[in-house]
Amino acid sequence: MNVQTLVLFTLIAGIIGLIYTFWRSAWVSKQDVGTDKMAVIAAHISEGAMAFLKAEYRVLSVFVVAVAILLGVSANPEISHPFVALSFIVGALCSALAGFIGMKVATKANVRTTNAARKSLGAALEIAFSGGAVMGMGVVGLGVVGLSTLFLLYSQIFGIEGTSVVRVITIITGFSFGASSIALFARVGGGIYTKAADVGADLVGKVEAGIPEDHPLNPATIADNVGDNVGDVAGMGADLFESYVGSIISAMVLGAAFIGTGFVDNFGGLSAVLLPLMLAGTGIFMSILGTFFVKVKEGGSPQKALNIGEFGSAILMIIAAWIIIQWLLPASWTFDDALFGGVKTYSATGIFWATVVGLIAGVLIGIITEFYTGTEKKPVVALVNQSVTGAATNIIAGLALGMKSTAMPIIVLAFSIIAAFEFAGLYGIAIAAVGMLSNTGIQLAVDAYGPISDNAGGIAEMSELPKEVRSRTDKLDAVGNTTAAIGKGFAIGSAALTSLALFGAYMTSAHIKTIDISKANVMAGLFLGGMLPMLFSAMAMQAVGRSAMAMIQEVRRQFKDIPVLKAALEVMRKNDGKDFDKWSASDQKTFTAADGAAEYGKCVEISTTSAIRQMIVPGLMAVSSPVVVGFLGGAEMLGGLLAGVTVTGVLLAIFQSNAGGAWDNAKKMIEEGVTIDGVEYGKGSDPHKAAVVGDTVGDPFKDTSGPSLNILIKLMSVISLVIAPLLMQ
Repeated sequence: MNVQTLVLFTLIAGIIGLIYTFWRSAWVSKQDVGTDKMAVIAAHISEGAMAFLKAEYRVLSVFVVAVAILLGVSANPEISHPFVALSFIVGALCSALAGFIGMKVATKANVRTTNAARKSLGAALEIAFSGGAVMGMGVVGLGVVGLSTLFLLYSQIFGIEGTSVVRVITIITGFSFGASSIALFARVGGGIYTKAADVGADLVGKVEAGIPEDHPLNPATIADNVGDNVGDVAGMGADLFESYVGSIISAMVLGAAFIGTGFVDNFGGLSAVLLPLMLAGTGIFMSILGTFFVKVKEGGSPQKALNIGEFGSAILMIIAAWIIIQWLLPASWTFDDALFGGVKTYSATGIFWATVVGLIAGVLIGIITEFYTGTEKKPVVALVNQSVTGAATNIIAGLALGMKSTAMPIIVLAFSIIAAFEFAGLYGIAIAAVGMLSNTGIQLAVDAYGPISDNAGGIAEMSELPKEVRSRTDKLDAVGNTTAAIGKGFAIGSAALTSLALFGAYMTSAHIKTIDISKANVMAGLFLGGMLPMLFSAMAMQAVGRSAMAMIQEVRRQFKDIPVLKAALEVMRKNDGKDFDKWSASDQKTFTAADGAAEYGKCVEISTTSAIRQMIVPGLMAVSSPVVVGFLGGAEMLGGLLAGVTVTGVLLAIFQSNAGGAWDNAKKMIEEGVTIDGVEYGKGSDPHKAAVVGDTVGDPFKDTSGPSLNILIKLMSVISLVIAPLLMQ
C-alpha cells in the first residue's frame, strides 16, 4: 500500500461521513412536524436562524477574500506557495458549510422532536440525536475530505519526496487558518446573538412580567430559540471543526520533522505525517458505529443511552488506534530533536499511549466539568443555598466556583502534556490532541443534541401542548445540559493540547530553538499575550450587554404598547396558579386574543443586527495581533505572545464556562422546586429571582466569551504557523 492509497482511504472515510450526514438529514426531514401551530413556530425559528447565518456569511465573505489575497501575495516562494490562499478559502468554506448543514437540520429536528415527545421519550431522543449526528458527521466529513483532497492535489503538483512534503504541509496550514477564522466569528457572533435574546427573555419575561422565557406572549422567545441554534449548534460545530483540523495539521507538521533522520518505514518516511489523517478517517467509522448504540425505551435514561454510544465508540477507537499505529509506524526509532530535548528513542507503542492519554484527558475534563456544573452536584447545590440571601451572594459563590473549577482540569492537562511528551516528544502532544478529537463525530452529535432538545421544549411551551410532552422534552434537555458541559470540557481540553501542538509546530517552522523569558522582548510578548484574553472577553461581554439593552427595551415596549399583549399579561397575573380551564370565560377570551400579537420579528432583527456589527472588532483584534507582534517584535516575541495567550486563555475559558454553567443549573434546580432549611422555594421566589440574576451574569460567560477563547488561542497559533516562513531565523 502506498502513500496515495492511504490518503484515498481517509478521503473515502470523509465521503462516507458526508453520505451518512445526508442520509440522517433526509430521515429527520421525513418525520412529522405535528400541529399547524407547531409548524408555524418552527418556521419562525428556522427563518430567523438562516437569516442570521446569511447575514453573517455576507460579512465574512469580504474578510475571506481580503485575507486570501494577502496570503497569496505574501507567500514565501521558497518554502510555501500562493496556493496557501486556496487552502484558506477551502478551509473557510468547509467551516461555513459545516455550520450551515448543522443549523439546517437542527431547525428541522427541534419541532419533530417535540412532536415525537407526544408519543414517547425514545422517539424524541432518536430524532434529537439524529439531528446532532448530522452536525457531528458533517464536521468530521468535511474536515477529512478537505484535508485529504488538498494533500492529494498538492502532492501531485509539488511531489512528496524529501523536503517537498514540508512545503505541501506548509501550504495546507492555510486550511486551518480559514477554519479558525470562520469559527471565531461564528462563536462570537452566535454568542452575542443568543445571549442578547436570552437576557431579554429572562429579565423582562421571567423577572418583570413573571412569565416563562418560552411563553408565546414573550416577544423575545423566538429570538432566544434561534440563539440556541446559532450559538450552540453552528458555534460549537465551527469550534470543534477548527480544533479537529488544527490538531491534524499540527501533527502532520511535527511528523514531517522525522523525515530523513533515520526514520525508516514502508511509506518513504511519511507514516508519521499520514498517521493523524488515518486516525481521523478511522474515527469517522467508529463514530458512525457509536450512533447505532444510542437507544432508549420509555422510562429509561437518555444519559445512559448517550454514554453507551459515546464511550462505546471511544473503546472501539482505542482498539483501532493500536492496530493502525503498530502497522503504520516503525517499532522504534532514534530522533535527534535539536529544538526539544536532544536525542531520544521513540516507539509505535509510545505513540499509541500518547493517543490514549489524549482520549482519557478529554473524558476526565468532561467529567470534572460536569461535576462543577451538573444539577444535584455538590457545587451547584451550594450555589442554590447561597441564593437564599440574594443575588450578591449568588454571584460571589458562582465566581468562586468558577475559579476553583480551573484546578483539576489544569492538573489533568499538565499531566497529559508531560506524559504525552515523555512518550513521543512534541509529536506525542499533537497525537494526544488528535486522540482526544478522534471521536469528534459522535462527541459533537451528543453535544448538538442539547440545543435541539432545548428548542423542542420551547416549542412545546409555545404550542401549549400537554404537560407530559414538556416533561419529556425537559428530561431530554436536562441531559442536554450535562452533554453541553462535557462538550465544553472537550472543547477546552482540545484547545489547550491543539494550541500547544501548534506552538511546537510554529517553533519548528520558524526555526526557533528556545524561547528565553529573561529576554525583554519575550517577556513583553508574554504579558501582551496574557492580556489579550482579558481584553477579548471584556469586548465580547460588553457587546452582549449593549445588545441585551436594546432587546430589553424592545420587549418592554411591546408589553407596554401592544394592548392585547398588555391585557393578556394582566389576566395571567390575576389567575396566577390556576389551571386555564378554571379561568373565567372573559379572561380566557382576553388571553386567547393575544395569540400571535407579540412581534417576534423585531426581536430577531435586533439580535441579528447587533451580533453582526459587534463581532467584527474582537475578531479583527484576534487576527491582527500575532501578525503585528510577529513582524514588529520578531519570531521570539511572537512565541512569548502565544505562551501568554494560551495559559491565560485556557484558565479564563474554564472559569467562565463552568461558572456560567453552574449559575444556569442552579436556576433550573430552584425552578423545579428545592427545600432549604425546611422552606420550599420555586419559580417566582426571592432565591429564584437571585438565581435568574446570577444566570444572566453567567450567560455571556458560558456562551459568548468563554467558548470564544478556545478559538482565540488556536487561531493565534494557526496564524503564527502560517506566517512562520516569513519570520524564519
